[in-house]
Amino acid sequence: MAEAADNVVETINGGCHDFKSFSYSDRDFLVRNNADQVKIDSLKGKKLGLYFSASWCGPCRRFTPNLIEVYSALSSKGDFEVIFVSADEERSHSMVTSLRCHGLRSLLRFHDPQALGRVVQGTVSDLEGKTVGLYFSAFSFKPCADFTLKLAEVYKKLKEKGEDFEVVMISLEDEEESFKESFGAPWLALPFKDKSCEKLARYFELSTLPTVVIIGPDGKTLHPNAADAIDEHGIEAYPFTPEKFAELKEIEKAKEAAQTLESVLISGDLDHVIGKDGTKVKVTDLVGKTVLLYFSAHWCPPCRAFTPNLVEVYKKIKEKDEAFEVIFISSDRDQTSFEEYYSEMPWLALPFGDARKSSLSRKFKVQGIPKLVAIGTTGKTITTDARGLVKAHGADAYPFTEERLKEIEAQYEEMAKGWPQKLKHKLHEEHELELTRRGSYVCDGCEKTGEIWSFYCGECDFDLHPKCALEKDKETKGDVEEGNTKEGWVCDGEVCTRAS
Repeated sequence: MAEAADNVVETINGGCHDFKSFSYSDRDFLVRNNADQVKIDSLKGKKLGLYFSASWCGPCRRFTPNLIEVYSALSSKGDFEVIFVSADEERSHSMVTSLRCHGLRSLLRFHDPQALGRVVQGTVSDLEGKTVGLYFSAFSFKPCADFTLKLAEVYKKLKEKGEDFEVVMISLEDEEESFKESFGAPWLALPFKDKSCEKLARYFELSTLPTVVIIGPDGKTLHPNAADAIDEHGIEAYPFTPEKFAELKEIEKAKEAAQTLESVLISGDLDHVIGKDGTKVKVTDLVGKTVLLYFSAHWCPPCRAFTPNLVEVYKKIKEKDEAFEVIFISSDRDQTSFEEYYSEMPWLALPFGDARKSSLSRKFKVQGIPKLVAIGTTGKTITTDARGLVKAHGADAYPFTEERLKEIEAQYEEMAKGWPQKLKHKLHEEHELELTRRGSYVCDGCEKTGEIWSFYCGECDFDLHPKCALEKDKETKGDVEEGNTKEGWVCDGEVCTRAS
């Protein structure tokens, strides 16, 4: 009976477990990451933490260093221990081992022991001591295809200089033909559909393509994605160390300070955009104008919803100032889609399939579309969120500068002078309505669209136009003139769609 009591472990939340549940009939020990065995009986009387985790789990890998720090501080007292319980498919101690692994050989062995013998046209031992770029790519994805050419150029130059640099391509292709096409490049690769590919993608928390993870000569990660640096700076980004990236950051600052419209839009012989009739318009002819770069595509519903608003704003601004232009930068999948979509636009465009599209997307960090970048009359970037300004202020946002936004804010504050901060209204007697800055909304009184200011109840999502809220003889909702919404259409916020 006494022995049974000694074997009871009580958890913090009051649950009880048999201490011997940690052992099996043929195994009465645990292991440390140096392979030393620890008898389970030696843990009696200690506080135990059971750490359920896995190498493939991003949050686990982010939490593990914190746990190690706490463990190091507490374990020296002798009354605390952590037991790692693995959810890995590999052997249960794989993640513990990984915490102290060094070198590219250990990295690949950690993910897949067989990967060591499966690097195409080379062995992992050939890579040790070198700076290695793990190139995650899908050649059928055009940005990857474009970047592959740039990376091949950089790779060749570094090899010619005798640098200890190697690239291992980790293809995420679904089709073997595309993989074979991409493997025409001069570097190494993991085989097509190798199971290490997905594991490495998870390990490095891959979020975009192309990605080039830089592994230093000591096997440690130097940079999670050097693709932008390689594309922008070429061999000048080598050897991809923190010191080199700090140097490049200063170079970037200097470039931004010296940025011109030509430096943004001209690349070699590509020195023009196209007009509605297909004629070439020299980039130099746009110098001195405010230019919006419109990243968009026909297949993208938010783009198609925003484009008519931008067309309206474009026309209003052009009426006031001819020194303004928009350039459509397409992410359409084919020439026909591009032409169909461009036919709805009154402005200029980058030719479909133009190589500058990829570099512009990387320069302005285009992770989603639609995106609207404003470049000022001096050629410097004003804002990369001109879309938000257009949605909030329409043509009044022009020329999209901080000064103009401050003027708009001042106008809004002046507009609300003398209005009460809170009020009660017969259309919403449950709660007080509070004067609130709002984007576009539909007034629950007159059912018309409003913007900027609303007397609003957040709890009920109830809006009243200031005019509706402040009028003494306010018409009730049932008294409002009918016909505000066109028959056959449904309006939700600032978007109206045809009724299905």
